[in-house]
Amino acid sequence: VDISDAAAVGAAFAAAAAALGPVDILINNAGVTRHPTLEHTTPAGFREDVDVNLNAAYSCAHAVLPAMKARRRGAIVNVGSVNGLSALGDAAYSAGKAGLISLTRALALEFGRYNIRANIVCPGTVRTPIWDERLARNPAVLDQLARWYPLRRIVEPIEVMRAVAFLASDAASAITGVVLPVDCGLTAGNLVMARELTLEDL
Repeated sequence: VDISDAAAVGAAFAAAAAALGPVDILINNAGVTRHPTLEHTTPAGFREDVDVNLNAAYSCAHAVLPAMKARRRGAIVNVGSVNGLSALGDAAYSAGKAGLISLTRALALEFGRYNIRANIVCPGTVRTPIWDERLARNPAVLDQLARWYPLRRIVEPIEVMRAVAFLASDAASAITGVVLPVDCGLTAGNLVMARELTLEDL
């Protein structure tokens, strides 16, 4: 299914519901970045990235919300990025992920009365196929990025999965509208700047 095609998304969810029953938990975990800088981004390219990183999540939520409302329960967990919290390059991707944070909060605000929760996990650098092209150009890029993280490493995919599973579960039944960084401490502060300011080996 082309998740940037709202009609196709709606049809896919309708078929799934007919075969398997209504959706109780929606995990929106799509991300793409093809344009690392604004200078090298075209209007069409910007729209393509935002379609996948933001609009697709709206289309998926739109498809499942009526059944969740009718049953008065549901959990939506969006997978965003620390790029949605700060300017870290990949502007079109970042704009989409920043919008996804706002969408998550709007879902939590509007649909809480139906016992529908919405939260977002914002991972830091994770070794996924999105890095393949950059690793081909610089095999050391992930090791170089680790110096910005207080835990001195990047995030493992399973660590993101655990956060998503928690927010989707009944253990998080009182949690909605939350933006949860899973980022080895990246958003706690600028470690490299702190080293340079204090002249200490932090």
